[in-house]
Amino acid sequence: MIVDADLRVPGDKSITHRALILAGMARGTSRIGGALTSFDARSTARVLRQLGVEVSPLAAGRDILVRGRPRFRRPGAILHCGNSGTSARLLLGALSAHPFSATLTGDASLRRRPMRRVTDPLALMGARFTFAGRDGLPVTVRGGHLTGIRYELPVSSAQLKSALILAGVAAGVPVEVREPGGRSRDHTERMLRAFGYEIEDDGEWIRFAPTGRIVPVANEVPGDPSSAAFLVGAALLAEGGVLRLRGVGLNPTRTGFLRVLARMGAAVTVEGLHDVGGEPVGDLIVRPAELVATDVAAGEIPGLIDEIPLLSVLASRADGTTVFREVGELRVKESDRLALLASNLRAVGAGAEAHGNTLTVVGGRRPPAGRVVTAGDHRIAMAFGVLGTVRGARVRVDDPAAAGVSFPNFHESLRALRGPGKGRK
Repeated sequence: MIVDADLRVPGDKSITHRALILAGMARGTSRIGGALTSFDARSTARVLRQLGVEVSPLAAGRDILVRGRPRFRRPGAILHCGNSGTSARLLLGALSAHPFSATLTGDASLRRRPMRRVTDPLALMGARFTFAGRDGLPVTVRGGHLTGIRYELPVSSAQLKSALILAGVAAGVPVEVREPGGRSRDHTERMLRAFGYEIEDDGEWIRFAPTGRIVPVANEVPGDPSSAAFLVGAALLAEGGVLRLRGVGLNPTRTGFLRVLARMGAAVTVEGLHDVGGEPVGDLIVRPAELVATDVAAGEIPGLIDEIPLLSVLASRADGTTVFREVGELRVKESDRLALLASNLRAVGAGAEAHGNTLTVVGGRRPPAGRVVTAGDHRIAMAFGVLGTVRGARVRVDDPAAAGVSFPNFHESLRALRGPGKGRK
């Protein structure tokens, strides 16, 4: 493939969820531009509507209007979060400060994902939870008067961290959390600072103080770097040309994959760096490159956890053996993503093994060929869709539509890399 394109990626998924929830907690009407309109974002919007928040339809190219309320309304039915772990975990935090019961559930994949890591610290703050099973959804939260908390997280997790901070916002109590290892994404902290909340980060503890107030705002959501990563990967595997991705969010807690790609020999540069709503944004310029293997250390994982599927398929085309360390968190994503990556890489002819919390990928030059099982996981579908762009590839993804969870029209964007009117080379 010869790449020749100037594109934009959908709005950032993490920021869209948080912008919707915070707008839902404000008295008055907020406008959110550039938001993601994928299945996951629609799940957050749907649940907020059940809680009495007015949210306009999510449609590509249209601003979202959110008329919030400082206190949510008691829902009249179960809150269904679809496939969105972010929706479930962040809303568990916000609901913990409300004096009523609400039951959250999700699809089969989400119901398998762990929730006690979120509910345990929220229970220490004063909320009560009832599980239908051992750990996952459905779970009923009974909120009320909360107290502040100082808590060491079991894993570095932006969802867990944000759930506790949102509980602190809704209850007006302080929250201190410590993340083990590297820092997870900090979009919640950045947004809340803009509302006047005091949030300190000394490199070890993150401290939230209830000093601000959520008010209606006009937000612009930058392009999602996790979505951009897949198009970057396809351009790196191309045989020539150049790709420009415009308006991509470049928050340092989200661009760990670019640092890994630089070690692998990738030719990715940033142009036009500027600030949008407290988030750094710029254009990515990508040219094909001959990739080499690298070692991805445990401390890097929190900043690129969502990009490991893409990095692993690129590693299968690199010279040498790439090792991803301490990636056990992938086992509790939308699927057992770690096992799926290893088995699918082997299915298309690459060398890959998952032992414990380590993923090892051996690079090669033979065109990939075989059937890929996604288990409905959007990032598996997109990663192997990228691998299918290699010259001579015969990669068959069993559920390519799964990409719509986070990247509507992903396959159209992948085809657009060749430029207008250009076919496969």
